[in-house]
Formats: sequence, C-alpha cells, structure tokens
Amino acid sequence: MSLKLKIALVQSHLIWENPQSNREAFSKKIDSISGDVDLIILPEMFSTGFTMNPQNIDTSEGINTVEWMRKTALKKEVAIVGSIVFTENNKNFNRLFFVYPNGKYKSYDKKHAFTLAGEDQIYKAGDTKLIVDYKGFKICPLICYDLRFPVWARNVEDYDVLIYVANWPKPRIDAWDSLLKARAIENMSYCIGVNRIGLDGLGYEYSGHSATYDVLGNQLVYSEKEEILCTTLYKNDIDSTRNKLKFLEDRDEFNLI
Repeated sequence: MSLKLKIALVQSHLIWENPQSNREAFSKKIDSISGDVDLIILPEMFSTGFTMNPQNIDTSEGINTVEWMRKTALKKEVAIVGSIVFTENNKNFNRLFFVYPNGKYKSYDKKHAFTLAGEDQIYKAGDTKLIVDYKGFKICPLICYDLRFPVWARNVEDYDVLIYVANWPKPRIDAWDSLLKARAIENMSYCIGVNRIGLDGLGYEYSGHSATYDVLGNQLVYSEKEEILCTTLYKNDIDSTRNKLKFLEDRDEFNLI
C-alpha cells in the first residue's frame, strides 16, 4: 500500500495582534476537523497577523503559542505547522514551527524578509532550510515571500512536499496562484499554500486562494472563503511520476554561496 498523508489547510481570518484570541479561535477550528488528519497547516503569523510591531506583542506570547501548538498536537495526535512572531535574545523572528504529534518540534526562520513592508528591518532573517521527515514524506516548509525565490526552494533534497504559509494580499494574489503552481512543477513535488483571508489591522485585504497542487501542477483543492480544506497526498504518485519523467535528474548543478 502506498504511503499517504492527510492534510488540513486552515484558511482563516486573523485577529490583529491578539495571540490569546487567535489561539482560542484556532482551537475551535481544529476541534471541528472530523476524520483522521496527519498534518494541520496554519497561516503565516497566525497568532497576530502580519504585524511589523512586535513590541506590541508580549515576549512571552511566542513561547505560549508554541506550547499551545504542542498541547494541541498531543491532544489531536496530529502534526501542526505555522509561523508566529517569536522573540529570542532580544531579537525578533518570523519563525515557523513544525510540531510533531508527540510534542517535539523543529523550526525555520523566514529567509526572505518582505522589504516592501520593512520586515527586513524588524525581523532577523534565517539562513537555513528545514527538511522535515514525517510519516514517510520529506517536507520543506517555507514562509510567504520565500515563494518568489525559486533557488531557495530548489529541490536538491528530493523532498516530497513543499509548504508555504502566508499573509499574501489580494492585489498580488495572481502571483501567488501562478508561483505555487510553478513551484510544484519545477520541483516535481506537491506544493501547498495556506493563506489568510479578511482585513488586517492596517486595512490590507486578503483573499485566501489556499490550494494544493500535485507534482504536475494540477490543482487538487482551492478556496477563497474561511474554511478548512482537506486533501490527501500519495507517495506513490510522486515516485511513479518522477521515475517516469525523470526531470529532476536533469537539474543544473550549482551551490548557494
């Protein structure tokens, strides 16, 4: 039997700079998920919205949200991934956490800070790609603006699933749609994007478009409203398509320096 991974994409409105209220709202959404799920994906900065004011967030809230993710993962026996505002050693990060069902976790700091919003002046950028092994799948989780930079996502690790968590605004949503599909095709992997919806505290509008694409760029699920999308990924589909087409074997060889 082929390995499979059941995933829930949580497309949601976010309450501006209010971690406690967002955690409570996501707890209700997660509790509403019926059936077996292996991985739950939340948006970028899901506990605050895409704020450039980390000073408005108590430094304890990052730890509180990670602990909430751990407790939720243990309770639901599911993995959870999403990014949050996290403060450490007096430095701020847009940090993604992948929490396993046993409560252990790994983290990734957003590589490409969104300079248009001044994120590069406020949050320290990461420099290390994260590859997660989970239930027979290799997963590469990235954050929002990373989507515009294909070299960073380049599939040199033979990962199976590429994930983007985001706060991607409505005026540029066509780029989101196009780039998610492109990342799936060029990396011969499933590509999943989870965006938010609604207005943020600055009046920017978000229209969702959370989606899953297969290794050939076919769209499997898609939504523009507040809802939870469920999709199942199949390891055999990845392996059989790669073995048949072998496009990844023709990759150009180069290194990031």
